[in-house]
Amino acid sequence: MAGPVELQAMRRRDLKHVMEIERAVFPEPWSLNIFTSELALRKGRAYRTAKAGRELAGYLGLLFVADEAHVTTVAVAPHYQRQGIGTVLMLDAVGISLENGARHISLEVAASNERAQNLYHRFGFAPVGVRKGYYPITGEDAFIMWANDIDAAPYTERLATITAALRSGR
Repeated sequence: MAGPVELQAMRRRDLKHVMEIERAVFPEPWSLNIFTSELALRKGRAYRTAKAGRELAGYLGLLFVADEAHVTTVAVAPHYQRQGIGTVLMLDAVGISLENGARHISLEVAASNERAQNLYHRFGFAPVGVRKGYYPITGEDAFIMWANDIDAAPYTERLATITAALRSGR
C-alpha cells in the first residue's frame, strides 16, 4: 500500500487532478462539465477522493436509487495502481452505499479491463449482462456486474477478509 490513504468528499477544487487521472486511464474520459454537474447534485450521489499525502491517488462516484447503488466512476492514477488504492475505494463505495440504504450495488466495466474485473470479483460482483458497444469511441462492450445483499452477514465477512488482506499487505 502507498502509505496511509485519506478518503474525503470530492470538491470542485479536486477536479483539475480528477481530470488528469480521468484522461490518463480512460479512452473516453468524462468531461469537466459532467463532473461539475454530478457534484452539484446534492441528493442521490456521492463522489469521493483518495489522497496519498497531498496527491490525489484516485476517486469514485456513486448514484443511489431506492435500495440500489451504482458505481458511476472509479479510477486510480497510473502511478498508484496495484498499491491497494482501488481496494480502498471499493471498500469505501460499499460503506457509503450501506449508509445510503443500498442492499445491492452495480457497475459497468469494459470487457477488456480484466484488472478491474478481478477487483470487482473480489467484492462479489458477478456479470449479469453485456451492453454491446457501450463505449462509443472504441465500440467496446461493457459487462454489467452486480453484487447483491451487501447488507447480509456473508457479505460483511467478505469485506472483513478483504480488509484484513489489505492491512497485511496481501
